[in-house]
Amino acid sequence: MTSFILYMKKNSPAKELRYLTQRIKGIDTIATHRGGHFFIKQRSEDAFNSELLICPIEDVSKTSILIPHRESVKLDQVEVSRDHLIVYEREDGLENIIVYSLPKVGQPIENLANGRRLQFSETVYSILPKEFQFNSSILRYSYSSLRTPPSVYDYDMNTGESSLKKRQEVLGDFDIEHYEIVRRWACAEDGSNIPISIVYRKDLVKLDGTDPLLLYGYGSYEVVNEPSFRGESLSLLNRGIVFAIAHIRGGGEMGRKWYDDGKLFKKKNTFTDFICSAEYLLANKFGAKEKLCIHGRSAGGLLIGAVLTMKPDLFRCAIAEVAFVDVLTTMLDSSIPLTTAEYEEWGNPNIKDYYTYIKSYSPVDNVQARSYPDTLITGGLHDPRVGYWEPAKFVAKLREFKTDDNLLLLKCDMGAGHFSKSGRFDKLKEVAFVYAFILKSLGIVNCGDTISS
Repeated sequence: MTSFILYMKKNSPAKELRYLTQRIKGIDTIATHRGGHFFIKQRSEDAFNSELLICPIEDVSKTSILIPHRESVKLDQVEVSRDHLIVYEREDGLENIIVYSLPKVGQPIENLANGRRLQFSETVYSILPKEFQFNSSILRYSYSSLRTPPSVYDYDMNTGESSLKKRQEVLGDFDIEHYEIVRRWACAEDGSNIPISIVYRKDLVKLDGTDPLLLYGYGSYEVVNEPSFRGESLSLLNRGIVFAIAHIRGGGEMGRKWYDDGKLFKKKNTFTDFICSAEYLLANKFGAKEKLCIHGRSAGGLLIGAVLTMKPDLFRCAIAEVAFVDVLTTMLDSSIPLTTAEYEEWGNPNIKDYYTYIKSYSPVDNVQARSYPDTLITGGLHDPRVGYWEPAKFVAKLREFKTDDNLLLLKCDMGAGHFSKSGRFDKLKEVAFVYAFILKSLGIVNCGDTISS
């Protein structure tokens, strides 16, 4: 919510730290510099998607706006090189890169000439900055999509040409052209448009409302659930499962307001957005209701637990990993290291209004006597973020109240923390376990079948 910046001139005899930006509640700043100027990305209540300020190093009080705030475009990151300003900004849920030429060092910078926007051929993709040399005209970035493996590109900021330098190898009979990626928009209860990223194997799905469908979500902490390549998901795609990501409120996909509208007293938007996304996919024949599986981790596990208690008859299978499902009890315990810092995300339940609101969606507190879909809940004994007792408590409550004979499993890993065991193969074993549960629940394999990638 709040940050400020101090700077020091490295050749100053006094080695004195000075304020570049002041500490003001609700103002968040990040800075870089080039030549005689500081470039400051600043977010505030009015400039909620951030604006770019510039000031001379010799007089930091003389700030001016270089890139103004825009309500529909979020300024994500700014980098500078000797001759260029590189801006990463997010619009309609997708990251863009815009490159501006800068005047020579020592000359004034009053405004920016028309920037050059990088063009990408796919409709849904993900971009990550990579390290590059300050004095070079080459910008390096990583590109991927739900069907394109991570690929490193060098972009010549003088000529506007990109060249592929490296692409992650995918073993087996993998061909990008076998897969289709699309973007759709669901309508939320209040009329907001929710982006959904979808991938499927073209030769295996029918898109007639009979296909199995896996819907993934997160929706917290302004985290962007990127539509990037997930190699392990090929095991599902190659069995004819449609994979989709709901970019729901509480995440950062559609700018800062998208996050603000999915936290504190607006947290339920996260859950209803996910339900609306599932209903949209079913209505538009991306999958069958009796073959719909939902999946989330951590705060995404809260998402799964919440929608299970809100609308359990909509899904066939649910996976909630390291699930934050006992929100009220945890947030009332200030002895847990993360609790008080989390008040800015969930609210302080020691205040009556927050207590009532959190209790209205906390999964453990909303289990009723009814039928629930096949459900897998996981936890880690050494998890410092979500105590293992949360998923255990939720499963115990479900076992007490549920009226069905569907699968309900608790898997507590005795050697793992929040992000699973260390070691690449141990991680793959965990993924395989989850996928085996999905495939069994959806009737794609039988118990005795061997599941290979």
